[in-house]
Amino acid sequence: MDATKVIIDTVDRFRQRRTAPLVLELDLTEGLTEGPPADPLGALLSMRKTRLADVLSGLRRARKDDRVKALIVKIGAQPLGLATVQDLRHAVAQFRASGKLTVAFAETFGEFGAGTLPYYLATAFERVYLQPSGDVGLTGVSMEQRFLRGALGKLGVEYQLGQRHEYKTAANAFTQDHMTDAHRESMSRITESVTEQVVAGVAEGRGLEPAKVRELVDQGPFIGAEAVEAGLVDRMAYRDEVYDEVKRAAGEDALLLYVGRYAKGQITGKLPHPGAQTVALVHGNGPIRLGRSGRSPLGGGGAMGSDTVCAALRAARRDDHVKAVVFRVDSPGGSYVASDAIWREVVLTRKAGKPIIVSMGDVAASGGYMVSMAADAIVAQPGTLTGSIGVFGGKAVIGGLLEKLGVSSETVGEGANAGMFSPTNAFSEAQWARVNAWLDRIYDDFVNKVAEGRGLTRERAHELARGRVWTGADAHEGGLVDELGGLEDALALARQKAGLPADAPVRGYPKLNPLERLRPVDSSEDRAAALARVRLEAWGPLAHLATELGLPSYGPLMLPGSWTIR
Repeated sequence: MDATKVIIDTVDRFRQRRTAPLVLELDLTEGLTEGPPADPLGALLSMRKTRLADVLSGLRRARKDDRVKALIVKIGAQPLGLATVQDLRHAVAQFRASGKLTVAFAETFGEFGAGTLPYYLATAFERVYLQPSGDVGLTGVSMEQRFLRGALGKLGVEYQLGQRHEYKTAANAFTQDHMTDAHRESMSRITESVTEQVVAGVAEGRGLEPAKVRELVDQGPFIGAEAVEAGLVDRMAYRDEVYDEVKRAAGEDALLLYVGRYAKGQITGKLPHPGAQTVALVHGNGPIRLGRSGRSPLGGGGAMGSDTVCAALRAARRDDHVKAVVFRVDSPGGSYVASDAIWREVVLTRKAGKPIIVSMGDVAASGGYMVSMAADAIVAQPGTLTGSIGVFGGKAVIGGLLEKLGVSSETVGEGANAGMFSPTNAFSEAQWARVNAWLDRIYDDFVNKVAEGRGLTRERAHELARGRVWTGADAHEGGLVDELGGLEDALALARQKAGLPADAPVRGYPKLNPLERLRPVDSSEDRAAALARVRLEAWGPLAHLATELGLPSYGPLMLPGSWTIR
């Protein structure tokens, strides 16, 4: 009897899962991952994290699914980038336009602290609920730059750094003790542009006048009751109260299902046939460097390896089932040589007749822009940080520090410039001339390729370059970006340019089965060559700090400083 009952209950649960109304759920308290894990360590670290692409495709499919009645999202303190937030806002707005209920719930939007971006995301939803003990940290947008020149000077460390041009301000942290006029101009415009976007989004979502929202920004942060009174939040409620309300609206027999699970197709339909014509989705995340993608087991983020990305683009180009490629770029830049190698594969993919569309994530600057600029089209969110078309390079001179520590050094070498990159001594005049020739060559090559790829004159490309970072909105006005939108928009454009139906499947590329992952790679043309690996990085979790201190990291095409929008 017990076995029979278990079987009957199992069949009933399965039938219910196939027929009952659905309430889709998304938990953002652990953040999102950009794409599928490229290496074993990445797979382990992202095991319980939802992928952005799955959320977007799931919500797109759910708009037309009569079983799906509502969406409820828990917004947490885990930071999301501005462009990612805008991707989610757009997907939620389209889901909401289909007539389905959307609810945002947060325990707090910043525990009496900054919470502008999480709250900005919430305002895309029909209803916004806040735990009674929570706050709304709508405090505006700020960007901070620290200058280390004074502290390093006391230690006996000097920097010899060159940059192209005045807006490439990474060197300023070490060579200045304040913002230059160009530095302040660039950062001020970014904060102004982002504020415009946030204010417009909050005003539209909450039915307020932009001037009123701007006034509220200056009054924040808000205690929960104050937020309700100001119209920023619909009401204060605990999780159980919010979920009970949504379930009543969807139907008492409604089932909760995570958007990521829904997107996998286990409930909603069949997976695409393996031989179907597809759009390949290639991810390029993290600082750009030579070699293969991967991350350190000691911690820190992943890196975009030129060997990995180039192999993926080559394989997609040669796969007859792939009719278009979307290259998702989320990178602050890095190695000039590695960036140039990836740029070449983008060029070759375009010449092969397969449309290649770049979708920019939170940041696609410097080297991240170089790998993007030759695509058929570039799609970026208004809040994407992009551009930074420039270069810097040089070294820290620590001879004074070593002397203070009582450390002496002697050098033996052959060749006038054999020791020019030693941090012990400064560049000679002749060596400094070689550094500047190198910087000029890289900058000229970068700008010329921008002009060629974007259909601009060399003079106009230089005007937009000079190392300046733009928001996606401003980059679009200047012609550095073709369209404003997110990953789903880039995929739709790729389908359109390839003449594929609007529902043509998308596959992360390359898609390798377990045996292909284990077998030896036959050659650099083998698609398995696109596998990433665990990297034994010297700095591990201190990689970001090493970059801040000017220590060797990922190369000369790097977004200056640490750019965090709060």
